[in-house]
Amino acid sequence: MNRFKASKFRHTEARLPRREAWIGGIRAGSIASCGNHVKASCRWIAFNAEAAGVLGIVPLECEDGGKRTVSQLCCHSDVVTDFDFSPFDQLLLATGSADETVKVWRLPESGQDMPGGAGLTLGPGGGPVDVLQFHPTADGVLASGAGKRVTVWDVGQQQPLTALDCHGDQLQSLAWKRDGRLLGTSCKDKKLRIFDPRASPAASQSVLGHEHNKDSRLLWMGSSDCLISVGFSQMREREVKLWDTRRFSGAMLTVALDTSPGVTIPLYDADTGLLVLAGKGENLLYCFEVAPAQPALTQVTQCRTEGSTRGLAAVPRLALDVMACEVLRVLQLTDTALVPVSYVVPRKSIQDFHEDLFPDCAGTLPATGAQAWWAGDSQQVGRVSLHPARRPTETFSSPVIACTQLQAADTGHTDADADRSEGSGYSSPSSLASPGSAATSLSASTGPSSGFVSSPSQKSLQSILGPSSRFRHTQGRVLHRDTHLTNLRGLSLTTPGECDGFCANNQRVALPLLSAGGQIAILELSKPGRLPDAAVPTIQNGSAVADLSWDPFDPRRLAVAGEDAKIRLWQIPEGGLQETLCEPKAVLRGHTEKIYSIRFHPVASDLLVSSSYDMTVRIWELSAGREALCLRGHTDQIFSLAWSPDGKKLATVSKDTRLRLYEPRRSPQPQQEGPGPEGGRGARVVWVCGGDYLLVSGFDSRSERRILLYRAQALPEGPLSVLGLDVAPSTLLPFYDEDTGVVFLTGKGDTRVFLYEVTPEPPYFLECNSFTSNEPHKGFIFLPKTSCEVREVEFARALRLGQSTLEPVAFHVPRVKKEYFQDDIYPPTRVWWEPALSGSAWLAGGDGQHRCASLRPANMTPVSEAPKEAPSRKFVPASVYLEEKSDEQKKEELLNAMVARLGNRDDPLPQDSFEGVDEDEWD
Repeated sequence: MNRFKASKFRHTEARLPRREAWIGGIRAGSIASCGNHVKASCRWIAFNAEAAGVLGIVPLECEDGGKRTVSQLCCHSDVVTDFDFSPFDQLLLATGSADETVKVWRLPESGQDMPGGAGLTLGPGGGPVDVLQFHPTADGVLASGAGKRVTVWDVGQQQPLTALDCHGDQLQSLAWKRDGRLLGTSCKDKKLRIFDPRASPAASQSVLGHEHNKDSRLLWMGSSDCLISVGFSQMREREVKLWDTRRFSGAMLTVALDTSPGVTIPLYDADTGLLVLAGKGENLLYCFEVAPAQPALTQVTQCRTEGSTRGLAAVPRLALDVMACEVLRVLQLTDTALVPVSYVVPRKSIQDFHEDLFPDCAGTLPATGAQAWWAGDSQQVGRVSLHPARRPTETFSSPVIACTQLQAADTGHTDADADRSEGSGYSSPSSLASPGSAATSLSASTGPSSGFVSSPSQKSLQSILGPSSRFRHTQGRVLHRDTHLTNLRGLSLTTPGECDGFCANNQRVALPLLSAGGQIAILELSKPGRLPDAAVPTIQNGSAVADLSWDPFDPRRLAVAGEDAKIRLWQIPEGGLQETLCEPKAVLRGHTEKIYSIRFHPVASDLLVSSSYDMTVRIWELSAGREALCLRGHTDQIFSLAWSPDGKKLATVSKDTRLRLYEPRRSPQPQQEGPGPEGGRGARVVWVCGGDYLLVSGFDSRSERRILLYRAQALPEGPLSVLGLDVAPSTLLPFYDEDTGVVFLTGKGDTRVFLYEVTPEPPYFLECNSFTSNEPHKGFIFLPKTSCEVREVEFARALRLGQSTLEPVAFHVPRVKKEYFQDDIYPPTRVWWEPALSGSAWLAGGDGQHRCASLRPANMTPVSEAPKEAPSRKFVPASVYLEEKSDEQKKEELLNAMVARLGNRDDPLPQDSFEGVDEDEWD
């Protein structure tokens, strides 16, 4: 385009499809990474799924006009940060992950199962993989960025060709020039760098790019010497800059877009010069025509989509509908769908191929190989016509992963492997399974204990979608208003982050109040309703409340930690608090600074643990009113602590990003240490899976809330799995139900409660239905298991604290035969309200174990013992329809049906039974 000649793309239209053309039925993930979150080849579309380490795979085009099937590819043990399709082999996909590895996969032809294992693995490297991109001219060359380093790989040899290490901070993007000679990068240190990887690992040129260090992206403008970068100005305005590497001291052109906070995703088509920009979390797509010779950036069109953008990808030019004058097609990833947006140039004749709109484009045959390119070969990829009659039909299959080898691996199981696959609900053999990438057994969710047997169709569906939880249809509902406590006044909504906000047992609830002196209201759950406007009796703690907890073995004893470094023990009278309490039963002194949190021992009576700003963890023997043990080893604020279910160990997580495990009776120093969450805004720890694993909730370096799963015996190895949830300021408070294996996660000020079933095998987290409330809750506390209504298949009950109300929330599983006791959901539960031993006995080295009891009412039969019913016939036998009937029989049946429809006309009409009025009433 020049200043005197009108552009042929000036009338380009962005056409949004009808909903029928959307690719629906997906659940996109909210991954905080530098990737585009969706990519496309001429065969497949890949996108970040909601589960960590999983990509959704869907065909680009429908087959025979049918509905697309969304498959899942279990790639990594951690989140997939970026991925890319080979420009030559349309079935070759590379994935990078926070688990520090890059894996290369060969996707199947349409209609086949997804691979059970990666074709090859590169790494692990020196940190989480942030970005990756295939080379544009040489087959088997891949660039990956991790931390401050770019590694150029020979994929076939699984060896690095070179490493580019001169970045000053974390990489944000990388891009190959289309001729394959140079590589450009953008970095958090605000610099753009140009590399010639075959000449030197150092940058040949660098320049200050965008003034703000928020995510920036860099793109080459085809084979020219010009680049496009998008980022943020010092005033946090989104901007686009054009650069010329021949005059790299400053940008040729800078265009400010807007002040939206979303990171910009750029897509550039070198053959048309069209640039599409979209902001993450927004629903506006910009389209510009770029003319570097002027330089100029001219807006062609913009469109507003229905859903917010999670990711954006360009469809290869060889897959465009050229006869409809489609010059560009992008795929918008939203929460629940992939929306194809076509950019069309209106032409009067749509019967002809328009050469001016569709110049020859790069073909799919590589110009060279990895070793030849590294030796200096710079041949260019041959160009092909987009004319339907002259378009090449040959396909290229990269030798980096042998097709025949994978096909043999996929079909050559032994009988034992086939039996094992059938029993677990998967078709992939265990010999192909790699940690965190292959599918695992479904025994945890659809095993014999559930009382149901999967049909072959269910098994085939599970093999596609992966394992699912038997609690996936969990429903949470707020109980009737008659059970609420309302008119709560003067609540303290500013308790420390280490405190849950309030605490409750199966009899009463303790609520800190805003008034001075650390007042605490004690409310009886057996007396719901509206509280009087007058002041209620309270506990006068004497100091602001830092944390509080009920004794599990004495429902009338409340421990309160104050900001004055003291712990006070209060005894509530029988029947509830009738007058203000001013004198505690005991005061524990020992900490020198403010206390973070307190927890009672789960097995032994009269034992309490506390953590403090003095970096110590102290265990108190309440019967003697003394400090029994003092644990050390922390170097920063202690966010959370948790006893193991057997009471032998204690886990802590702190602001120094370390997770520690203590055996208090053996040593005051930690037995193990491991890496915790990266973010320093808050974290919680809880024991799961019978005490063999630890679940930690926290933040990553980008403030995304996530949960991490650790093996308790191998903390130094790091987390087994990491699952990102969302971006929010409050720390996730986890509650784990040990009977069902379900963890509930929510934060103060949230409106959503996440539910996941935790399993000790990959994929570790099985998502269940979440619970959403209309207004943010100030606290969310779960009651003991004995509070659940078993007859309604309720397996958890919580109290939701609102602005002035306290509402019970019941979580139940929909079941058909509710008249039976669902013994697959209610295993024998621990009698937690009875101590297994005394605190002094535990300190002396003794251990105890709770006995278990059944929750089954006396008059309910377990569902496992219910009589099996013969399946009822749903369809009328075909013989009924095949039976020959005479014309007279058909007439008689039709007449009888009509008479029955009209009813008996001899019946009296309704008005015949009405009584009249006397004659004198008419006057």
